[in-house]
Amino acid sequence: MRKLKITELNRITPDEFKTSSKLPLIIVLDDIRSLHNIGSVFRTSDAFRIECIYLCGITATPPQPEMHKTALGAEFTVDWKYYKDTVEAVNNLKNNGYIVYAVEQAEGSIMLNDLQLDKQQKYAVVFGNEVKGVKQEVINNSDGCVEIPQYGTKHSLNVSVTAGIVIWDFFGKLSTVI
Repeated sequence: MRKLKITELNRITPDEFKTSSKLPLIIVLDDIRSLHNIGSVFRTSDAFRIECIYLCGITATPPQPEMHKTALGAEFTVDWKYYKDTVEAVNNLKNNGYIVYAVEQAEGSIMLNDLQLDKQQKYAVVFGNEVKGVKQEVINNSDGCVEIPQYGTKHSLNVSVTAGIVIWDFFGKLSTVI
């Protein structure tokens, strides 16, 4: 085996990315504090051609040097919108035909591995603050909660790790080979 050079990866250009088909998934970041976490979500969203990222509340918007350290330019390829109020963003998505799931440990949450998705449907996933998680009023306005099964002593994962797991899972369930 030989490690491939970056020139051998045949990646699309930023201009090709902008016009390419996207996964029918919008990522909603609810009061994310860390610019590194935001940048990481941009980079993962680029990798799986996510439709858009909604940056809500205190979540910073590009351009930011600290965000760029982890996004590596994905903050310029992935579309994004800013909403001061996450509930407004969620309601806007629902009014536009999206099914909205909050990623949170909650009564009645659906384990990610049990989640069934319809390839004809559009989805949005809300990720919450690093300390407080998704706000209750956002959960109240969502269509449901999705939870990542965890079997160790900790009760949470880093938000960028969580986003990577959830985005990968949705990609596997929704992709019709982009």
